[in-house]
Amino acid sequence: MTDATLDMTILLVKLVAIYCVVLTGAAYLVFAERKVLAWIQDRKGPNRVGPLGLLQPLADVIKMLTKEDTRPAGADKWLFCFAPAMAAIPAILTFAVIPFGAPVTLLGRPIPLQVADLDVGLLYFMALSSIAVYGVALGGWASNSKYALLGSIRGLAQLISYELSMGLSLVPVVMLARSFRLGDIVAAQSSFPFVVCQPLAFIIFLISIAAECKRVPFDLPEAESELVAGFHTEYSGMRFGLFFVGEYINIIVLGGLAATFFLGGWQGPWLPPPLWFAVKVGAFAFLFIWVRGTLPRLRNDQLMNLGWKFLTPLALLNILATGWWLVV
Repeated sequence: MTDATLDMTILLVKLVAIYCVVLTGAAYLVFAERKVLAWIQDRKGPNRVGPLGLLQPLADVIKMLTKEDTRPAGADKWLFCFAPAMAAIPAILTFAVIPFGAPVTLLGRPIPLQVADLDVGLLYFMALSSIAVYGVALGGWASNSKYALLGSIRGLAQLISYELSMGLSLVPVVMLARSFRLGDIVAAQSSFPFVVCQPLAFIIFLISIAAECKRVPFDLPEAESELVAGFHTEYSGMRFGLFFVGEYINIIVLGGLAATFFLGGWQGPWLPPPLWFAVKVGAFAFLFIWVRGTLPRLRNDQLMNLGWKFLTPLALLNILATGWWLVV
């Protein structure tokens, strides 16, 4: 086998493995959320399909695939069909640059546990998070529904606002690591994780990714009590399922990025590196679920005030303080 063929085979194996793990993880994250919320609310949760209800995600997939796929009469046919893919694909593509373990040796050569170790990995993530906005925008606009349009407008304002504070919170990380490469950022945390010296940036990033995921208390684009279901009101069947899966894939990906930027990525004692990475991602997912079961939804003006009047100025001040500390 030539080197080029071997490289292509390894790449395909990593792509298939990541694709299967992320999709399966998203399906069971839905199950975990339903069980944790049931525990918080003192009820049982799903427990009928399979032992302990563990086959409930499979039942949900079958239900989505067999439901009637409807489209409003006045909807834009092509954009209506394309919008759900825009919600899920950027999140999956982002996982390509996340390192989830130390390089392993195979056939005498080091194999990085990462699909693509880009020099501009952080910028790649920011670019794809910007593209994800279009899934919300197109889904609401193409549905020809006032409720969906209001949800998409809210979503656009929210995602654009919190993307700014999220990007600014990562500037100190780049300053400390002196690299945009995610592998270098993880390596720079070999002595201590960046959350120790950048707690403010970590908190700003955590709040911003919760808003980017449209999770409670930032779920205004969906706001069931006001907008029926927000930007995906008119969707049914597997197209609705793609919006749903995209949200949970986003939780996994943004949890992995938070672990990479602030918690040392896959580094940790005793456990294998990929397992450490999975534990950290699972901790972020549990935090998002816990917050959903605890906090009420913010008003739209409170949401925008928090982003523009508090998080963005604090992120800018943190950049100045980090620069001063590095120089002095």
